[in-house]
Amino acid sequence: MAHNMPNERLKWLMLFAAVAVFATAISTTNAANPPDADQKGPVFLKEPTNRIDFSNSTGAEIECKSSGNPMPEIIWIRSDGTAVGDVPGLRQISSDGKLVFPPFRAEDYRQEVHAQVYACLARNQFGSIISRDVHVRAVVPQSYSVNVMDESILRGNSAILKCHIPSFVADFIVVDSWLEDEEREIYPQEDVTVSDGKYLVLPSGELHIREVGPEDGYKSYQCRTKHRLTGETRLSATKGRLVITEPVGSVAPKVDVKDRITWLDKPLGQALSLLCPAQSYPMPAYRWYKFIEGTTRKQAVVLNDRVKQVSGTLIIKDAVVEDSGKYLCVVNNSVGGESVETVLTVTAPLSAKIDPPTQTVDFGRPAVFTCQYTGNPIKTVSWMKDGKAIGHSEPVLRIESVKKEDKGMYQCFVRNDQESAEASAELKLGGRFDPPVIRQAFQEETMEPGPSVFLKCVAGGNPTPEISWELDGKKIANNDRYQVGQYVTVNGDVVSYLNITSVHANDGGLYKCIAKSKVGVAEHSAKLNVYGLPYIRQMEKKAIVAGETLMVTCPVAGYPIDSIVWERDNRALPINRKQKVFPNGTLIIENVERNSDQATYTCVAKNQEGYSARGSLEVQVMVPPQVLPFSFGEAAADVGDIASANCVVPKGDLPLEIRWSLNLAPIVNGENGFSLVRLNKRTSLLNIDSLGAFHRGVYKCIATNEAGTSEYVAELQVNVPPRWILEPTDKAFAQGSDAKVECKADGFPKPQVTWKKAVGDTPGEYKDLKKSDNIRVEEGTLHIDNIQKTNEGYYLCEAINGIGSGLSAVIMVSVQAPPEFTEKLRNQTARRGEPAVLQCEAKGEKPIGILWNMNNMRLDPKNDNRYTIREEILSAGVMSSLSIKRTERSDSALFTCVATNAFGSDDASINMIVQEVPEMPYALKVLDKSGRSVQLSWAQPYDGNSPLNRYIIEFKRSRASWSEIDRVMVPGHTTEAQVQKLSPATTYNIRIVAENAIGTSQSSEAVTIITAEEAPSGKPQNIKVEPVNQTTMRVTWKPPPRSEWNGEILGYYVGYKLSNTNSSYVFETINFITEEGKEHNLELQNLRVYTQYSVVIQAFNKIGAGPLCDEEKQFTAEGTPSQPPSDTACTTLTSQTIRVSWVSPPLESANGVIKTYKVVYASSDEWYDETKRHYKKTASSDTVLHGLKKYTNYTMQVLATTAGGDGVRSVPIHCQTEPDVPEAPTDVKALVMGNAAILVSWRAPAQPNGIITQYTVYSKAEGAETETKTQKVPHYQMSFEATELEKNKPYEFWVTASTTIGEGQQSKSIVAMPSDQVPAKIASFDDTFTATFKEDAKMPCLAVGAPQPEITWKIKGVEFTANDRMRLLPDGSLLIKSVNRQDAGDYSCHAENSIAKDSITHKLIVLAPPQSPHVTLSATTTDTLTVKLKPHEGDTAPLHGYTLHYKPEFGEWETAEVSVESQKQNIEGLLCGSRYQVYATGFNNIGAGEASDILNTRTKGQKPKLPEKPRFIEVSSNSVSLHFKAWKDGGCPMSHFVVESKKRDQIEWNQISNNVKPDNNYVVLDLEPATWYNLRITAHNSAGFTVAEYDFATLTVTGGTIAPSRDLPELSAEDTIRIILSNLNLVVPVVAALLVIIIAIIVICILRSKGNHHKDDVVYNQTMGPGATLDKRRPDLRDELGYIAPPNRKLPPVPGSNYNTCDRIKRGRGGGLRSNHSTWDPRRPNLYEELKAPPVPMHGNHYGHAHAHAGNVECHYRHPGMEDEICPYATFHLLGFREEMDPTKAMNFQTFPHQNGHAGPVGPGHAGTMLPPGHPGHVHSRSGSQSMPRANRYQRKNSQGGQSSIYTPAPEYDDPANCAEEDQYRRYTRVNSQGGSLYSGPGPEYDDPANCAPEEDQYGSQYGGPYGQPYDHYGSRGSMGRRSIGSARNPGTGSPEPPPPPPRNHDMSNSSFNDSKESNEISEAECDRDHGPRGNYGAVKRSPQPKDQRTTEEMRKLIERNEAGTKQLQLQQTNGAGFTAYDTMAV
Repeated sequence: MAHNMPNERLKWLMLFAAVAVFATAISTTNAANPPDADQKGPVFLKEPTNRIDFSNSTGAEIECKSSGNPMPEIIWIRSDGTAVGDVPGLRQISSDGKLVFPPFRAEDYRQEVHAQVYACLARNQFGSIISRDVHVRAVVPQSYSVNVMDESILRGNSAILKCHIPSFVADFIVVDSWLEDEEREIYPQEDVTVSDGKYLVLPSGELHIREVGPEDGYKSYQCRTKHRLTGETRLSATKGRLVITEPVGSVAPKVDVKDRITWLDKPLGQALSLLCPAQSYPMPAYRWYKFIEGTTRKQAVVLNDRVKQVSGTLIIKDAVVEDSGKYLCVVNNSVGGESVETVLTVTAPLSAKIDPPTQTVDFGRPAVFTCQYTGNPIKTVSWMKDGKAIGHSEPVLRIESVKKEDKGMYQCFVRNDQESAEASAELKLGGRFDPPVIRQAFQEETMEPGPSVFLKCVAGGNPTPEISWELDGKKIANNDRYQVGQYVTVNGDVVSYLNITSVHANDGGLYKCIAKSKVGVAEHSAKLNVYGLPYIRQMEKKAIVAGETLMVTCPVAGYPIDSIVWERDNRALPINRKQKVFPNGTLIIENVERNSDQATYTCVAKNQEGYSARGSLEVQVMVPPQVLPFSFGEAAADVGDIASANCVVPKGDLPLEIRWSLNLAPIVNGENGFSLVRLNKRTSLLNIDSLGAFHRGVYKCIATNEAGTSEYVAELQVNVPPRWILEPTDKAFAQGSDAKVECKADGFPKPQVTWKKAVGDTPGEYKDLKKSDNIRVEEGTLHIDNIQKTNEGYYLCEAINGIGSGLSAVIMVSVQAPPEFTEKLRNQTARRGEPAVLQCEAKGEKPIGILWNMNNMRLDPKNDNRYTIREEILSAGVMSSLSIKRTERSDSALFTCVATNAFGSDDASINMIVQEVPEMPYALKVLDKSGRSVQLSWAQPYDGNSPLNRYIIEFKRSRASWSEIDRVMVPGHTTEAQVQKLSPATTYNIRIVAENAIGTSQSSEAVTIITAEEAPSGKPQNIKVEPVNQTTMRVTWKPPPRSEWNGEILGYYVGYKLSNTNSSYVFETINFITEEGKEHNLELQNLRVYTQYSVVIQAFNKIGAGPLCDEEKQFTAEGTPSQPPSDTACTTLTSQTIRVSWVSPPLESANGVIKTYKVVYASSDEWYDETKRHYKKTASSDTVLHGLKKYTNYTMQVLATTAGGDGVRSVPIHCQTEPDVPEAPTDVKALVMGNAAILVSWRAPAQPNGIITQYTVYSKAEGAETETKTQKVPHYQMSFEATELEKNKPYEFWVTASTTIGEGQQSKSIVAMPSDQVPAKIASFDDTFTATFKEDAKMPCLAVGAPQPEITWKIKGVEFTANDRMRLLPDGSLLIKSVNRQDAGDYSCHAENSIAKDSITHKLIVLAPPQSPHVTLSATTTDTLTVKLKPHEGDTAPLHGYTLHYKPEFGEWETAEVSVESQKQNIEGLLCGSRYQVYATGFNNIGAGEASDILNTRTKGQKPKLPEKPRFIEVSSNSVSLHFKAWKDGGCPMSHFVVESKKRDQIEWNQISNNVKPDNNYVVLDLEPATWYNLRITAHNSAGFTVAEYDFATLTVTGGTIAPSRDLPELSAEDTIRIILSNLNLVVPVVAALLVIIIAIIVICILRSKGNHHKDDVVYNQTMGPGATLDKRRPDLRDELGYIAPPNRKLPPVPGSNYNTCDRIKRGRGGGLRSNHSTWDPRRPNLYEELKAPPVPMHGNHYGHAHAHAGNVECHYRHPGMEDEICPYATFHLLGFREEMDPTKAMNFQTFPHQNGHAGPVGPGHAGTMLPPGHPGHVHSRSGSQSMPRANRYQRKNSQGGQSSIYTPAPEYDDPANCAEEDQYRRYTRVNSQGGSLYSGPGPEYDDPANCAPEEDQYGSQYGGPYGQPYDHYGSRGSMGRRSIGSARNPGTGSPEPPPPPPRNHDMSNSSFNDSKESNEISEAECDRDHGPRGNYGAVKRSPQPKDQRTTEEMRKLIERNEAGTKQLQLQQTNGAGFTAYDTMAV
């Protein structure tokens, strides 16, 4: 084992070493890179300013930003350090740290918020800093006025007027200017030191007026001030005047007492003025002096560029801090003198900086911070650490030994009364230091004596601490029993131990281990208790300084100890309040004094057995010294004076040592003139026999004894006159070098060293050095950078401190310079022929020689006598002059002068230029011209050796002379220019002149130009816009001034728009009126009611439009409000008042300014009686209605009223007034019933004022004092029988009624007497009864009498006899059943018995519904009808209103409510050009009455009108342009066009577009060149459509036209007859065959029609228009049919037409009969027929298309609004009526022909063959279209009976390929629900008499019988060459066949048309979607002239000329929407 030991130890040592190295490395790293190396305390980035003034209307934000790591927190605090919080609405702290003061109301001002000193505190873990003080001041607008007072002044003196500003706003108000006599404004000058005028506004705002004269007394002066926060300016409220007094004799200078001394604070850099307001006569002299700082000596103020004196006022510009001081103005004249003192402080902004800004200091090392500050004045310097004051006020802060608590942020604050500044620095601790920490320690222990004790303490820290031990406060040293040892562990901790060998009882006590390092102390203590007797260790003498606290613990050993006490003089302590004794043996004595506390104290320790131990402690109290204050006197002493001071130490223990020091240096007796005398033990005297400069300083007396040290300091000031430290001497400097001359002096006070320069070349008078870039004085040293010859001269250095006369030294500064020319090169000019002098001035050391060269050649005057040279010696050098007698052009040369002296040489050049006037410009040309300018160019002439300054362009009007010219100046460097400001369309002459400095050239040749026209430049004048009515305004104006027309005005554009919108103007064009001075006017119509419009006008000529005039705004006249007041409500207030309230109508509906509101009210019973209504006006939005009936329902309406009238009334509202007590019963009767009974009856009160609950009958025997009896009677009982009465005794009766409110008034009294005689009397009263129509009525007649009376009735004076409606009831009442109107009248009841008779009369009123009103047509427009309504004369009950019923010809009935007041009613929103039916009913509170007669009428408007072909069509080679604007709309707006085209030789049309908008031009593309085309245009509007066909040929490729095509010749009648006669062999058989066929057809028709009685009965009358009117000659039809609907308006087919569907014949002039020509022939006027149709909006349609067999007409045909109606003469199966029928059992329907035709039986020869019943046929239905009847079908019966019609609207198509009109019109399929006639509504005869006459004979004359002549011919579709029914008939031939329908609305005037075909249906495109076979048919126009009617033969021939081939009919089924190619059928 033993040999391994060294190895083990080695391992441990190596491990220990490694750990130690590692630990050292860690600690080194930590020290080099402390963890907070990149961390730092806060620093302000943006610090708030000292003052924040703001207006309460703007608010303020104060920003405070800081940096640091970690990021500092910003806290706002008050000046006392408390944190600032949010004050809602007044102060808040934003998230980014800003202090925000929002704008606030004046009344919310709070001083603690808005007039407070704030600061911003930034802090993080390294410390805190506080910003400078932020004085926040919110300014609330206060009313203030500024005044100028009158000033008294002696004539000739200078006056100063002051602007008196109230003090509370003085900080914010500055004087802006002064106003003299309210006219002349006097402003402050930029440079206040420059003023020679009479007036001067001083920097402080006063007005300085020089040398006041008598005239100045008449002027008034006001000052204008400006508020710097709000910018508000205001004039002074009062005007000041000068009160000028004439001096009487001489007057000594006088100064007002208040002006004798003033204090001024002015900011650095601003101008300031010092006033000297003295007056005297004669005028005084003013002199200003400045006191030398700290002395009573003064020196005169030096006036220079910066300091000026104006009269007595001293003005200093750009004030500097050095200007601060005390100034004295001395005023003298021949009579006396006066002075004024001013103390000026020039304030400079404070700033501070701490050096260094951060420092890192090790523990125990010193740290120094220096506060460097600037600014003036500085009152205090203070320091803070981490935001807390540290009580240091010196600029340098020194910390002798840095401790841990010293680290942090330090701040230096400098302050004066106005502002503060701060700087911050951070102190960091160097290295890594940790104060000592006890990591492990011993515990309290109790033990027996004998064994050894081991106490251990472990401490850590950096640096490593030392550990020491104490026992009861006494340090333990090593001895034979006590051993102390310690070592350092691996981790750096110190382990210390105390070993006590064989412990004794005396070793017990309090042991303490103390760990100490330079960065701190840590300690631990614990008791060691050793069993044994008490023992007290020896205590050393304790010395303590008086006033401190004594604390001592008794050092007791032994254990256990029972008690420890302290004694003094055998008395146990405490014996006074200062002493405290604790059980553990501690004694404390506070505030120790020698007399009472210096003694010997004994400590006694006892145990329980009674053993004790004692120990003594001697306490000595020491008194420290105290030095009495001393001083050397307040005033400073002078050199050579004696000074002494006594240092007395009255208190303190002897012996005392007294020492003196001066400026911290000890004073030695006998040295440096000091004498020290120790007068006694406590006094020392310091004497100085002769004061010197070195005696100045701080003296300190230091007294020391054992108890301490005391000292006192006093300062001795010694005035020392200046003395040279460094006196300046003469200096010479090389030119261009930096010169420095030192001048230093000392003295007390410190002398002020200034430099001045001599004026001129000799010393004597000196002036201050001007501050400039190269001259400066720093600490007495004069620096001149880059010294020049100009700096040479005598300089004075002066040192002054106010002691003695001061020092001064004059030196010469000389500059040694080579010759130098200040100007190296210059130009010199001379006029040709005049003399010239060239001068060269060389500066430098003399002598200097100068030579001249000309163009680098030596110039010798001897060679040319024109040249002369002279030299002149100057102070700074030499001047050489070269004279030229007479300049020539050759003298333009470079002259050089060369100067030489001992130090070098230099040269200078003069460029000599001989000048003359320029030559004239030439080649003047016009480059461009416009109306107002002309662009010219010219060639530049010779400039005469002088730059051309300018060209002068002269121009004039051609008629003017050259003396009346305008000029344009042009710079000399240009040769182009524009002459502007010419007048358009004017002739001008122009020429040009050149000008240089010498003169002007001759004029160039003139050119003549005419300016172009321009748009007018003037605005129309005298514009007035006036409202005409609510929708019209009239604009009037006059032309612009004639000079601004710029041509001839053609007209004006008048634009208008709604004001206040961004919309563009709508312009209208007005032609120019040539009459001179005539006003133009225009009425703008269809404007909005009471709307402001802006109107502008501009004139235009052929160039364009001129400027818009200024916008004129005007309102249209006020209209009436279009909406009623809303939220109308009523509240019952009392029994007679109701409050009504409402909200005004929306502003946009007011149509004016609402002036008042009207409340219309009446009791609900009388509401409909206009006469009973009441009106109340009010301007407010509620009102109280007074004086109402009690307990009554009231109806109210509210309306708003404008200047335009009353507005719409609100919906009626209802309220009931409160009940009240009733009125008295209106009448009372007392009827004797016997000798003991009387019947009392009464009538109900007129105003029950509520629901009567009961009646009370009062009775009283007359005369006697009997009591009144009462009897309550139920409310329904109106009589009472009083019984048990005394016979023949009069009784008095009266009655009252009661409601829930109480009992009402009593009725009149009535007296009756019971009697045996009972005459007949009627208890009932006369009354009025109101009965309702058809209800029962009962009239009472209650009678009494004995014997029983007989009752009879009379009706309207006639005896009543009972019948089935009227009978007498047993109680005498009369009952009338089912009252009618005739029952109204008087009914009298008679009662009679043998004694008497009586009667009463009742009145019966019958209320019935109104009778039919009168309806008449008043006016029509394109979309409105106006009807007049009048009630029936026989109506008794008041009418409440009307219901107006109206419907379009093919639409549904619509209704409109009309008030009873409306005399006229407009029906709006109607279709243009359509038929309408109108009737009205009245209603009252009974119900609706009878209908009026039906009114048939129509709106205005026609179908589109054809344009001229050239205006419409524009052809090119492969396209054609269509100008749709050429179409006229006929009064109804165009909706769209359908465009189709084809080549002329084709049959089928190609649809190009079916929805071309009317305003556009349209181009048909892809045409072939040089080809003939047909074009078909269908124009649609709501009145119908017009079809026009055009043929045109495209141009050739080269743009040429082609020859016209050859048409077949037109046959005349003779030609036709000749052809027929020559072909009789063919004609006769054909005619015979046709006749046979016709007869066969007729026979079949008759046979077929016998089974259809419905159709036989239907007769249509020919009418003028689209109304379906019954034939008046067949009255028997009316009751059966009721209303007859106009049937489907189809015309039968016409042969030869390619217009191949029934839809083609649409709303207009019917299709024409055509030959096989493919173009229409305009020479045949009778090809067309006009069909007029009303557009009728309907609800959709059923597209039910049914195909018949051969020749069946298929229809795709719509009205406007019924696009798919059923074709005439066609039979259909209609499927899809799923609710009514099975599709397999499709019912046959037959359509009627047009309403003007006959609906008789159709023979087999007719195209429309009926399908046999049950035949399925071919039914097509559009995919996606469902023929379901609508749920909203309804039936309407005519009031005169008749059959119903079901209107079945179909759903709209969703097909995107729908025709355009499908969107505009809705469709119908109409089905007769009873198999009868189809009808569209009521159709009685027209009320319009104008329509009647033509209706009856228009066609009758030609048709014969009841009908007129039929159409000449019908073509039919499926039969080739077959005759159609309706061949030509002669008038008068009766025919059983149905006549063909005559044209609708046939108009004789429309007999001739263009190439057009008008129809009442839609375009082909819309039909093409129903892809069935089609035929060609049109209609032949029946001419009224027989010669125009074609014969049967002619018709047949025309048929035969058509194509012979028939196309196979194809039935095509479509799937969904889409177009199929036309399948056209040729006939």
